[in-house]
Amino acid sequence: MGSAKNTGNAARKARIEEMRRAEQARERRAKLVKIVASTVVAAGVVIGGVAVVHAQSGKKDSSASDSKSGDGSGHFVAGSDGVNTWKGTLGRTHVTGTVNYPMHPPVGGNHNPVWLNCNGDVYTKAVKDENAVHALEHGAVWVTYNKKASAADVKALAAKVKSTPYSLMSPYDSQKDPIMLSAWGHQRTVKSASDADVNKFFAEFVQGKQTPEPGAACTGGLSQ
Repeated sequence: MGSAKNTGNAARKARIEEMRRAEQARERRAKLVKIVASTVVAAGVVIGGVAVVHAQSGKKDSSASDSKSGDGSGHFVAGSDGVNTWKGTLGRTHVTGTVNYPMHPPVGGNHNPVWLNCNGDVYTKAVKDENAVHALEHGAVWVTYNKKASAADVKALAAKVKSTPYSLMSPYDSQKDPIMLSAWGHQRTVKSASDADVNKFFAEFVQGKQTPEPGAACTGGLSQ
């Protein structure tokens, strides 16, 4: 009897020990699974975060490129009528930054989403190129002048603009000639307000066939 009892106790201890080892093994496996899972999740978060950062960085770079880079390559070709026509790409993307236009005053290219009012509007202070270019996209003619223009010419041109829908006028100190007329993709210099080419330019380019968005509004935009 004693021998049988001892044998039973030994067997029970052996089973308990075996169950303990099995439980310990399960706990080790569970811990290992948790560690691996946590590592995978953490790696995924890191990788995902890096991807997002790169994506956002790319978007920012793209946005900066849109707003700060030159707006396409090209050059002016002089016509026999004195009108210079831009031969090259003129972007039409809306940007919120500053655009480095390849010509001044600009005759087109990427521009601000808000147009400058051009319903015969005369501005006595310099305006932003990016808003004025949007007005050109709507078919406006932009009259600009620098400090070399006479007061009489400025007054006469202002009267012309005020009586002409889809036109605007503003000073532009950095332009090369005293008086310049610009439309989308076209530009010319005139000698004075009484120059016959002023009326010719207005007749051809106010809502002319060069207009990318004919009939688009010249009111409801920015009024300096």
